Amino acid sequence: MSPAPDLVNPVEPVEVDARGLRCPLPVIRLAEVARQAPDGAEIVVLATDPAAWYDIPAWCRMRGHVLRESAEAPAEGDDPAYLRFVVQVGP
Repeated sequence: MSPAPDLVNPVEPVEVDARGLRCPLPVIRLAEVARQAPDGAEIVVLATDPAAWYDIPAWCRMRGHVLRESAEAPAEGDDPAYLRFVVQVGP
């Protein structure tokens, strides 16, 4: 029995660390990575700018990408909490 096609060669998610960057840089960094990513690839975006909560979902809708997940990540130690998004690149 062979494995499911999507498990034969899984693509690792790409992380965009936009923590500390202000609007519009988190979306610009995401767009740069998405342009080079194949259809179906996942991009994990980490951001501290509160505007990203609105900007990234809006960018996904405008560009035809799927926002798989959005959440506020808990604070760890002295690090501030940040926003975490998982975007799936569409065609």
